[in-house]
Amino acid sequence: MPRIFGHHSGVKAVRECTEAAAEIGVQFLTLYAFSTENWNRPQIEVNALMSLLVETIGKEIKTLNDNNIKLKAIGDISSLPQSTREALIKGMKDTGQNSGMTLILALNYSAKWELTMAMQKLGHKIASGEIKANEITETAIANELATRDFPDPDLLIRTSGEQRLSNFLLWQLAYSEMYFTETFWPDIKKEDFWKAILEYQHRERRFGKTSEQLHPHKAAI
Repeated sequence: MPRIFGHHSGVKAVRECTEAAAEIGVQFLTLYAFSTENWNRPQIEVNALMSLLVETIGKEIKTLNDNNIKLKAIGDISSLPQSTREALIKGMKDTGQNSGMTLILALNYSAKWELTMAMQKLGHKIASGEIKANEITETAIANELATRDFPDPDLLIRTSGEQRLSNFLLWQLAYSEMYFTETFWPDIKKEDFWKAILEYQHRERRFGKTSEQLHPHKAAI
């Protein structure tokens, strides 16, 4: 089948994961929809993807509102085709009052682009005298990232047997748990999402500490 057939099927996976996340109380779900490197794909595929994004966002607004889900986006939105950009902005506006889960689409996004933009912004602040170089902290950097309004992910789910980050949230994933599945993205169902969550729940997140520090009562037994 043509590659775009897989992308159409991927829309179903978006719906499955969004519903699965909302049903169990996930507050933020980020989907890597289109990277800056994806522009290098065949033009016919890129055009089809952009059209699919416009079509999908328009169709899903009612479902998002019915489920109290807010739509947001990260990435270089200004460089998207006008129709795609307008559909995205309308979707974010039409769901802006929702207070349930936040669905974040990473569109025309790459972590290297994001970090470069952050460094440029901080450089301008130093040049203008707004801050000094020694005032650049982790917090200062995080505040210049596209994700400044969102918490860092607790869990990264990587599908299709791939075991790389693919230039995605390199700063934010520093302490995230990672889950890899052989299932291809278009085939992902709610059960696959919940399976990843279940494994995550059985992991111990130490953030550099020892198990004894996290569970001193266990060490005392």
